[in-house]
Amino acid sequence: MTVRIVRLGTARTEGEGTRIGTVRRPPRGVPKSEFASQNWYDVWFPNLAPSPEIMKLGQEASTPAQWAAFVKKYRAEMATPDISRTLDLLAVLSHQNNFSVGCYCENEAHCHRSVLRAILAERGAKIE
Repeated sequence: MTVRIVRLGTARTEGEGTRIGTVRRPPRGVPKSEFASQNWYDVWFPNLAPSPEIMKLGQEASTPAQWAAFVKKYRAEMATPDISRTLDLLAVLSHQNNFSVGCYCENEAHCHRSVLRAILAERGAKIE
């Protein structure tokens, strides 16, 4: 059993399990009834997405220092009690179920999902 970190909208892998969208907004122009069938996500969970202000920092980061500032602020958001408990739950579930979490960004290295991957790993998640 594992958690996969994926780009939403891409083809699913065999055994991927439930796909969780950790994004602030649903995909544009896609009817809600087609989110899963078009490989966007099965469940929308914006709680794990950066706040709009911090998301903007990440999108505009063009230097390592700017990216580091984004990471620091996003990690601070993920350390709040409610989010922290959610991350602990996902880490435990990764040892018993297959599921995936993802975002739309093309480049994972410049996306909050790379930070989310690290945070989940730090909490003991089994990551593929």
